[in-house]
Amino acid sequence: MKIVTLTISRVSFSLLVFLLAGPLAMAQRKSDLIKEIDSLRSQVRELERSVSQAQASDKAAQAKAASYEAQVSELKDANATLMANLGSFANVSNKKEDALSRALESLNAKERQLKGIEGSFSANDSTIIVLLNDAKRTLGPDAKLKVAAGSLVISGSLSSLFGSDSGTELTAEGNTWAQRVAALAKAHPNLGITVEGLSMTGDMTVAANQATAVMNALQGTYEVSESRLQSRARDGNFSEGVDILLHPDYRRFYQMVKDEVKR
Repeated sequence: MKIVTLTISRVSFSLLVFLLAGPLAMAQRKSDLIKEIDSLRSQVRELERSVSQAQASDKAAQAKAASYEAQVSELKDANATLMANLGSFANVSNKKEDALSRALESLNAKERQLKGIEGSFSANDSTIIVLLNDAKRTLGPDAKLKVAAGSLVISGSLSSLFGSDSGTELTAEGNTWAQRVAALAKAHPNLGITVEGLSMTGDMTVAANQATAVMNALQGTYEVSESRLQSRARDGNFSEGVDILLHPDYRRFYQMVKDEVKR
């Protein structure tokens, strides 16, 4: 009987222990689950923060990429503009270079023309010196000679040429003088000849007739080419007489300059 009672008591104790241990175990498992849930939640929050940071970084990267693309586009446009401007500048530069070359060539041509004209003047100066020496030999030591404005001036008095201040027909002495002048002129065929009648009274008609008489003698009697001759009257101030100017052929010189300018 005691044995049965002891056994029942043991069984009851074991049952009690079991009954008491079950809730404790369940409480332990619930606590562990809560901890695990808290841990998982913490991990989820950490993951969410990581995802949020990754999304923010992605947005920043996308914004930066868009900024870089905009900058690249602007740089491409700027480069295209610069290349276009460079092409325009090159065209303008080439045009300016061409214009400068043409201007330089024009200046060189003008310089050559001026040198040609200057050479003509220099040649004339040399010719006048030779002409002066020839005139002294041809017209004699008593000839009235001077060089003025690039011309050799041969002067004759009215008394020796016409016998009086108002005469218009050459005397024998006047004809001899005209013949010698004609010989000098023929020795220098490239020179022009201007016959001037000088008046100190203001009577230009007489002075013009006297100049014409000398010119006609040179042309008609002594065969000087008409194309080289011209006559005129002018105020001699306090001088009178006839001056013959041997000078460069101005008409031919003018034509030469004109031709040079056209080139």
